[in-house]
Amino acid sequence: MKALSTIEGEKISMDIFQKINEHEQVVFCNDESTGLKAIIAIHSTKLGPALGGCRMLPYKTVDDALEDVLRLSRGMSYKCAASDVDFGGGKAVIIGDPVKDKSPELFRAFGQFVDSLNGRFYTGTDMGTSPDDFVHALKETNCIVGVDEAYGGSGDSSIPTALGVIYGIQATNQALWGSDQLDGRSYSIQGLGKVGYKVAEQLLEAGADLYVTDINPQAIEHLSEKAKKMGAAIKAVRSDEIYTVPADVFVPCALGGILNDQTIEALQVSSVAGSANNQLLEMRHGQMLQAKGILYAPDYIVNAGGLIQVADELYSPNKDRVLRKTKAIYDTLLSVYHYADEQGITTGEAANYFCEKRMEARSRRNSFFTHDKRPKWAVRN
Repeated sequence: MKALSTIEGEKISMDIFQKINEHEQVVFCNDESTGLKAIIAIHSTKLGPALGGCRMLPYKTVDDALEDVLRLSRGMSYKCAASDVDFGGGKAVIIGDPVKDKSPELFRAFGQFVDSLNGRFYTGTDMGTSPDDFVHALKETNCIVGVDEAYGGSGDSSIPTALGVIYGIQATNQALWGSDQLDGRSYSIQGLGKVGYKVAEQLLEAGADLYVTDINPQAIEHLSEKAKKMGAAIKAVRSDEIYTVPADVFVPCALGGILNDQTIEALQVSSVAGSANNQLLEMRHGQMLQAKGILYAPDYIVNAGGLIQVADELYSPNKDRVLRKTKAIYDTLLSVYHYADEQGITTGEAANYFCEKRMEARSRRNSFFTHDKRPKWAVRN
């Protein structure tokens, strides 16, 4: 299949079907009038409609965008299974600069493409997009989650995501040191965005020592001011130094693929537990971490709090229900650690096995389309 799309003249000249492999559906979206260029990837609907956020980034090539959306959508299938929500995995990416290329019309056009999937895919905010963007998409489709409470949504999903990271760190501390206390330990946090900043705040409040890095110096300044008011201190380091600081736990909360041959060799930590998606560049890097004696908390379990909230939103928002389900991340992670130790496999392999068994068992029980082909979950219809 030749020349499906272009970015600045670049052609996709590859076997797309080989590339998408196990994915059920991949949709290339193009709207000339708004400049929208997007890709929607549905990895699996075995457990229910595909659910996953939409990120907007200035990808250098179409291949880069496609690779990102395929990897992220597959991860969402496992995250949904691990979180015990009746949804499958999907993801969307919009190719463009989120600072310069956004417009209400662009997101309305995107909403029309989402709606054309007839309830197979639900989406909302991710990196480079905000809940306000999807207020415009909501005018074209009901398949939007994570918007402001004023529009019938459940609000800021970074709150339960950060809480889930804290539960994940506590479970990791329990597995390593027999206590889930956060104080008395040091944490190196990569990224002080919507989630990373909240994680840092909670760790400071618990009395932990922090090393932090972020591309935005203002985020570091704000956190430093907050730490001073609390009588604490943080140490800011360069982005490349975050891998070499002698902390107890490395907490990646930025981009994925950051655990690779070079960074793992540099790490001086006992564990990795953070919110970034797809932290392992390749699955073999989980084995490298294990060989080095570093306990890895599978990211799609640790960062599931936001997913839990937006999935719950489709039953009508309930914060108590979300908090209860997010708290289960602690026990799920301990079960994964126990199984990995018992079977002599990596924690990533243990988590994948756990999710694959759940998907296999529950796919026989789910039928998310009703007789009139409307999804059961579309409560706003």
